[in-house]
Amino acid sequence: MIPKSCRAQGKKWSATQRVKVSLNHLPCPMRPGQEQEDSLREVTLSTQRLRVLPPAVLSNPMLESLNLDRNKLRSITGISKLCNLKKLILSKNEIVDFPNEIQSLVCLEKLELNQNQIRVIPEGVFSHLPRLKHLRLNNNRLGALPRDLAACRDSLQYLNISNNLFRTFPQPVLQLAHLQELHMQNNALRQLPKELFQGQALKTFKANGNPLREPPSEVCAGGIQQIRNYFNQLQHGLGQEDKRVKTMFLGASLAGKSTICRSLKQGQTKLVPKEERTVGIEISEFQIEDFTFLFWDFAGQLEYYMTHHVFITPQALVILVINLHMYQTNDKTFKDLVGFWINNLSMRVPNSVVLPVGTHVDCCQEEEVEKKRCDIMAKITAMLAERKSNLTHFIDNLEGSEDPEFYVEQWERLKEMESCTLTILNLVAVNCTDHHDIKKLEASILEHVKNEQLFPEVVRVLPPVYRQVEAAIVDIAQSEEMADHGMMDLQYLLSKLSQCEHLANLGRELLQDILRYLHRIGLVVWYEEIKHLETTVFLQPTFLITMFKVSMGIRGSGPSSLQGPSSAALLCSSHCCLFTPSLPTQLLVRYRLVQQLESISVDTLIGEHATIRDRSNWVWTFKSKAMLCHRAVRALVKHQLCSEGMRDVFEEIMEHRPHTGRGKLFSLLEHFELCLEVRHAKALNPQASEFVPGKLWETSRGQGESWYLFPTYLNQTEEVSEVWGGDHSEDLHIRAYFSPEIPEGFFQRFLVKACSFYSTHWVAKVICLLICNGKPLLIKENNQRAYSYLELRCRKPEGRTGFQFAWDFLMAVVFIIQKLAEEWPGLHMCMKTPCRTAGCPAELIWPDMDGTNAMTKEDVKTCGTCGHRFGAELLLPKVPRQLEEPRAQPSAHYYVTSYRTTTFGPSSIHVNQQVRRLPRPLAQDPTLMARLLLSPRS
Repeated sequence: MIPKSCRAQGKKWSATQRVKVSLNHLPCPMRPGQEQEDSLREVTLSTQRLRVLPPAVLSNPMLESLNLDRNKLRSITGISKLCNLKKLILSKNEIVDFPNEIQSLVCLEKLELNQNQIRVIPEGVFSHLPRLKHLRLNNNRLGALPRDLAACRDSLQYLNISNNLFRTFPQPVLQLAHLQELHMQNNALRQLPKELFQGQALKTFKANGNPLREPPSEVCAGGIQQIRNYFNQLQHGLGQEDKRVKTMFLGASLAGKSTICRSLKQGQTKLVPKEERTVGIEISEFQIEDFTFLFWDFAGQLEYYMTHHVFITPQALVILVINLHMYQTNDKTFKDLVGFWINNLSMRVPNSVVLPVGTHVDCCQEEEVEKKRCDIMAKITAMLAERKSNLTHFIDNLEGSEDPEFYVEQWERLKEMESCTLTILNLVAVNCTDHHDIKKLEASILEHVKNEQLFPEVVRVLPPVYRQVEAAIVDIAQSEEMADHGMMDLQYLLSKLSQCEHLANLGRELLQDILRYLHRIGLVVWYEEIKHLETTVFLQPTFLITMFKVSMGIRGSGPSSLQGPSSAALLCSSHCCLFTPSLPTQLLVRYRLVQQLESISVDTLIGEHATIRDRSNWVWTFKSKAMLCHRAVRALVKHQLCSEGMRDVFEEIMEHRPHTGRGKLFSLLEHFELCLEVRHAKALNPQASEFVPGKLWETSRGQGESWYLFPTYLNQTEEVSEVWGGDHSEDLHIRAYFSPEIPEGFFQRFLVKACSFYSTHWVAKVICLLICNGKPLLIKENNQRAYSYLELRCRKPEGRTGFQFAWDFLMAVVFIIQKLAEEWPGLHMCMKTPCRTAGCPAELIWPDMDGTNAMTKEDVKTCGTCGHRFGAELLLPKVPRQLEEPRAQPSAHYYVTSYRTTTFGPSSIHVNQQVRRLPRPLAQDPTLMARLLLSPRS
């Protein structure tokens, strides 16, 4: 740390001077003896821009732990003097040649050399490190490991070699008998050895991002036990090659996607009338030579795009269908018909292979087709070049900043994104009514999927039982006794499959493995992670799409209804009320949904214990608040399914009785964050016995039923801003910037996720007001080209405790945004704080938020544009040093989990499923609570 006095004088400090300062500021012992020894055993010189090891470090023979990460070291000459060193961190430096001197560190237990530029590790180093337990070599340029790594067979427990250049599995790893954790992601491995999984020591294994064919990546995603089962099955017979390609048809409405799908499948031209256009997604299968194609035909209407993220997956061929007759050589048409899809693919699946297909060429002149083809390809190329240029600009800005070492995580993320790019194939123009053109397209598709550089995972090796179970499931799904919905209980499915002679010994564990594989490639749907669906298998994924269509009916229909309910909704479970301000009569609502609600028959209403007055209330509530109660949804779904002759399906996707549970449809909608359940409060029973883990608290009797909010249908209104009271210059104010833009539907999904953490909130189309322990936090969306961000504001707090809570609250929401953004691998997000000087456009970029260091040790930050100085606590998650008397707090705090719904605050909250009593500091920390509850399997 550079002393404030020197910083104030504007002195420049060399790397050596910074090291001396850092060493001089090591914790000083209060008394001689053991404490002094401890202070000499551990030294951290992270982010000091070191190019050589300082003599003060090398002269300390007692040193046991040395952290040198995030420096500029290319060598570590003299490190062999530290003969007692147990922990050495050299990550994120500039090391090219592996340091041979490390072999002298015979006591070494932990070595981290990740994020350097090492290509080769010489023999003879690891044979001198008999105590090494932890080794990180990820993010280098390694293609092999030295044979003497096997000398660590009795000690090494953790090994990370991900993000390197391994094409074959490194054999020395197989001799590490005590290895418990192995990371090999993002290499070029095609095959894994079965010997790796024969022992029981290995507990964690990651290999995603490799073009694996044996076992396929879909099997590896199931975990170590599924991989072991896979190899066990291969022992009973030779593996069978499976050549299967998921093919996704995307494009605007009426582009001709369904016509192409059906024409390819039937081998002849097959026009699809306008009234039969795709609603939601349609799935079909079709064969070209020995390749099986799974066709996923996505509806083009924007309102259906909210569900596309569920099914758009990597390792697929994307066919982008463009209506050339409608296409005009201008920026607006390109954005609507092409750019929108390219942009979203680059964010969602940035390594995709995209084949543009131009249709309706029979409605265009020949020279017109060529002109439009060239225009489309040129604009796509320019669009991708602009994206790459933007990434380079972001990287250069971080590298050229005053303290680039504080932005290493962001820099690495940007470099990873820079290496990913869409592969855009040459546009194929076709006349969908011409059989010759359809065959030409078929030949083009086949040529591309045979290219292993484009599709390295197209061939998978499977045990025979996998194909046998798949064939048997197809037979069961197509049998006359199978209901149209194709849903089947897992145990019943096992009993049906066991009736097949060659599957008589099929066990539940093996069936689950095979179902996971079939789910990941899209042949069946099994959401084992959803509690209400873990025992239900959808043998026909098309019916799952039908369920989404039902929800689409709830969510609206038709491009003419792009505006939704007009008023913001206030949902306040702690006060058992639902309230909405007055509805402006001039605003539009979704006509067809309202019409469907109004047309629900009297018989259906009676079956749901509802009246005509209830139906009118449902219509009004949806118009005004984008909300429907449980009975309204049941009645609407029953009405829709009955009108389509599918009444028997109703009891399968909804609970048998109105008040016994939510049903499968609601579980799906909430799992994919398409709606939010809003429950009336059930207060804790003050006479309840003490909490016992594994048992439920008693609750007082609740009244009313659940309501469901569909955020997509909210409109922007002024009510939320009025409740907020307007922005103040003293607000704590930060922005989460997105590049290239905020993905379609991101903010609506954020609303569902964020509002599930807080019991009281105001929401509208692009604005949300969250409340935690009585403190409001405003989130607003601004989605303009080159200016896409979420704005977060809360009132300036008072005192040290107030700042601590305010920044905890803000960081909890930032963490939610970050977790959601991870679902878009090609999306860049960074946090900035605007300068607090009125009119100054400057913004402060936040350092890495890795949770290991404070964002700043400074108490004052200076704006580089206007020169004004501000307290760091006004700009970054920083608590001021001045002390204050702690405020009186309630005796206990609780959090509640019920279908991912969490409430922070005192004990006057409701309990639905599980309640834990927490220590006061934990209960008052929204950031920690968010991290706990958003962690996997929380």
